[in-house]
Amino acid sequence: MRVHLVGNPNTGKTTLFNALTRSNEHVGNWHGVTVEGKSKKYNFSGHEIELVDLPGLYSLSTLSYEEEVAAEAILSQPETLVVNICDESNLGRNLFLTLSLMEFGANVILAINQVDKAPIYKINASLLSNLLGVPVVLINAQKKIGLDKLNNEIINFQPHKNYSLPYLKKLELDKVPISDNSQFLKIKLLENDEKILKKLNLNKNIVTPQVEGVASARYDYIDNILMKCAKKQNKVYGRSKLDKVIMNRFLAIPIFMVMLALVFELTFFSFGKWLSEGLSFLLDNFIGKPLVGLFVSSFGAESWLTGLIENAVVGGAFSVLGFLPQVALLFLFLSILEDSGYMSRVAFSLEDIFAKVGLSGKSVYTLLMGFGCSTTAVLTARNMEDKNAKIKTGLLTPYMSCSAKFPVYSVIGGAFFGANNILVIMGLYLLGVTCALIMSMIFEKTILKSKEQTFILEFPPYHAMSVKRVGKVLLDNMKQFMFRVGSLIICMNVIVWLLSSFTFSFSYVPSGEGSILEQVGKVIAPIFAPLGFNSWALVSALIAGLIAKEIIVSSIALYSGVGENGLNSAFHNPSSVVYFASGANVISYLVFCLLYFPCLATMSVLRKELGRKWTFIGIILQLLIAYIASFIIYNLSLAFIKFGALKMLLILAALFIIIFSIIFIIKKVKNKKFCANCKGCDKNCKKFDKN
Repeated sequence: MRVHLVGNPNTGKTTLFNALTRSNEHVGNWHGVTVEGKSKKYNFSGHEIELVDLPGLYSLSTLSYEEEVAAEAILSQPETLVVNICDESNLGRNLFLTLSLMEFGANVILAINQVDKAPIYKINASLLSNLLGVPVVLINAQKKIGLDKLNNEIINFQPHKNYSLPYLKKLELDKVPISDNSQFLKIKLLENDEKILKKLNLNKNIVTPQVEGVASARYDYIDNILMKCAKKQNKVYGRSKLDKVIMNRFLAIPIFMVMLALVFELTFFSFGKWLSEGLSFLLDNFIGKPLVGLFVSSFGAESWLTGLIENAVVGGAFSVLGFLPQVALLFLFLSILEDSGYMSRVAFSLEDIFAKVGLSGKSVYTLLMGFGCSTTAVLTARNMEDKNAKIKTGLLTPYMSCSAKFPVYSVIGGAFFGANNILVIMGLYLLGVTCALIMSMIFEKTILKSKEQTFILEFPPYHAMSVKRVGKVLLDNMKQFMFRVGSLIICMNVIVWLLSSFTFSFSYVPSGEGSILEQVGKVIAPIFAPLGFNSWALVSALIAGLIAKEIIVSSIALYSGVGENGLNSAFHNPSSVVYFASGANVISYLVFCLLYFPCLATMSVLRKELGRKWTFIGIILQLLIAYIASFIIYNLSLAFIKFGALKMLLILAALFIIIFSIIFIIKKVKNKKFCANCKGCDKNCKKFDKN
C-alpha cells in the first residue's frame, strides 16, 4: 500500500513521517525543507505501508521546484491514497489544498495536526468528515497522538471520487468549452494554470480566466464549513508580542548578531572549549601513548609502522573526537533557533536586504544552512523558481563559514589571539557573508540578473524543542560527523602522513625533511608569499583541506611532528615549518581558509545542481577572491601594526576621499550636458533648444 503524505509547508508533514516510520528526517519551519520525496516502508496490523513524504505545496498550481515535485507525484498517480495533513492553527488556508485534491479526485484522508495546548479551533471531526465527504482524524504528530486511528483509516480506506463540492456550481463549469469532461481540467483552465495547460496542449484563450473567482469560491466554502464544525478560540496563528521586538526594522539584525555571538561564545569558547579540551586531555593522556603506543611497541613493529598507527590513524581519530563536542553544540543551537520559530522571522527580516542584491528570502535559508554544512545547504537551493537566483545562491553558499572551518579558526586563531579570538571568528563569519552579498550584487548587475520571485513564509508560533528531539538532533549530527567527516579525516591523515614521511625514492624520513609533500609544497609556496604565508607545510595543508576543511589542522599537526595541543608553541617557534611571524600572517591565512575552494563533496553537489560550467566559474572566482581578500587584509593588518590604529584610519580616510573625488569628476565629465549651440548636441539634454 503506497501513501502520499501531502500538505502545506510547516504543517508537520515530516514530523508525522518520522513518527509513523520511526525515522529522523530533518524538520524545520521553512518552505523547502523537503525538496525531494522521501519514502519508507513500515508495518501496521500485518499491512506493509510505503509512506512518501512529498515536499510542501499550497495548491496543485505550482510556483517552485519542490511544489512541482509534489504536484507531479500526485497528478501522475491518481489512484494513490493521499494523507493530507493540515495544521489546526491555520486550518482555513490549509483546507484550500484539500479542496484542490478533491477537485482532482484524489483519494483523501484528512489528518488535522493539533500541536498547541491551547488550540485556535475546537473541531468537531465527525461533522467535518460528513461535510467534506472524507475521513478526518485529529492527531498530534509530535506527541504521536492519534496515529493508530490514522493507520486504521489508511488500511481500511474505501476509494471513491464522488465528492460533493457545491461551490463548483457557481463557476459554471459546464460552460467551459473543452471536450474532456474533467472538472479538474476545467478548473485549471479557469485558473489559467499555464503549466498544466501546456502539458495537456490546451488553449488558454478559449475561456476568460477567473483566478480570483475560483479562489474566492473555495475560501467562501471553507469559511462556511468552519462556521459549522470548528469553534474559533481567542488566538491568532503565528503572532506573538515578542515579534514587536524580534522583527523590529531597527532591532532585528542586531538581535540576530547577538544571538549568533552567544552561540559562538558557548560553542567555541566557554562551554564548548571546556568540553573539547577535557575530552582531548583524556584521549591524549590516558588512551593515546599510554595504551596505543604501548600496544604497538609491544609487537616490536618497524618505526614507520609505529608512526603510521600513532600519528596518522590514532592522531586522525583523536582530532575528530576532540572537536565532536563543539560540532554537536553548534548544530544543537542552530536547531533550537530553527525549531523555535525564530529563524523564519530572520528570513523575513533579511528579505529586503537580500532583494537589493538579487536574492530572495528563500536564499536566507540556504545561506544559513551553509553555517552548518555547505554540501547539504546547496541542495536546498533547488526550491527556487528562478534559475539565475538558484545559480547565485548555490555559488555563494561556500562563502559561509561551515562547521568544518571552525576547528581551523579555533586552533590557529586561539593560539595567537586567546580570548579575543571570538572577535576574529565573528569577523570571519561576517566577512564570508559580506563577500557573498557583494558577489551577488556583481552577478545581479552583470550575467545573472534575477526575475521577481515569490516568497511565501510561515510564521509558526514560538515553541521550545522537546528533550527527545534534542537527543535525536545530537545523535544524528554526531553520527554524521563521526562516520562521514571522521572517516575522511582519518583516511586523508594517512595519505598526508605517507606523503610527509617518505621521499620520492621511498625512503622513510620521520622528520619530514625532503619528503614528497615538502618538495611539492616548496614549489607552490612562493605563490602565497604576498599573502604572508609561504611555508610549504601551511600551503600543503590547504591542499589537503580540499577533502574536508578540518584536515587543515590535523595536517599542520602532522607536519610539525606535534599533537594539536602542541601547535600553540609550533606557531610561535621560528624554526617550525608552520611558524607565523605575526597576527597579520595568521589573519591572512584564516581569511584564505574561509574563502578558497569548497570541499570536494560541495564541488560534487554544485556540479550536479548547477552544471560543470557554473561550478568551474564559481570555484575559480572563490580562489581569486580568497587571494585578493587575503592580500588586502594582510597588508592592512601590517599597516595597522606599523602605523597604529589612528594613523591607519586617517590614511584609509584619505584614500577614500581621493577615490571618491576621482569617481565624482569622471561622472561629471561623462554626464556633461550641452547647450543648443554646441556641436554634437545631446537631444536628451534639458537645455536643448528645439527651435
